Amino acid sequence: MTEKISDNPLFEISPGSLSNQFLIAMPHLDDPWFNRTVTYLWRHNEEGALGIVINKPSKLRLAELFDDLGIDHSSRNKDIEFHQQLVMTGGPVEKNKGFILHSSEKEWEYTIPINPELSITMSKDILVAIANAEGPHRYLVALGCAGWDAGQLDEEITSNAWLTTPALTEIIFSNDHENKAQACASILGVSLQQLTSFAGHS
Repeated sequence: MTEKISDNPLFEISPGSLSNQFLIAMPHLDDPWFNRTVTYLWRHNEEGALGIVINKPSKLRLAELFDDLGIDHSSRNKDIEFHQQLVMTGGPVEKNKGFILHSSEKEWEYTIPINPELSITMSKDILVAIANAEGPHRYLVALGCAGWDAGQLDEEITSNAWLTTPALTEIIFSNDHENKAQACASILGVSLQQLTSFAGHS
């Protein structure tokens, strides 16, 4: 795994890129960070890969994160869904940095478009907007991300550590974190119990 992300992670999707796909951890992958996880890949090129684990909620609620950051969210005190939302454990890279994966109708100070539907933002202003109910329509907030050096992810997929599937926004933003892995496997028409017999592919 890489230790930090690039200062300028803008990229162009090239042939063979796995950007905008899910990585499902195969059952035998016993890495404590990635066991039973689904990772959304938002960058994959010759320099390496970056993603966000989307089904590993922390115990930290979004409102508590805002309190820690000194962001006023009093205007949303009656918003039950907002106060129930959990911050994801996005991965072991830059664990104290926020990564907000969101729908693309708006941009903020440090927003990177991924595709026409999705963007990722790494600046505090989007959190302020969310606290004021002025943020994106759909979003997932994570602390930390997952990173691979050049060629590393490709080798892991070849060795059958991961199964790849096309990404669906409905799964990314679902709050049913426990069943996200199965939902991703279902895209390929398989069950989690069958994954041990599959090699990773895109």
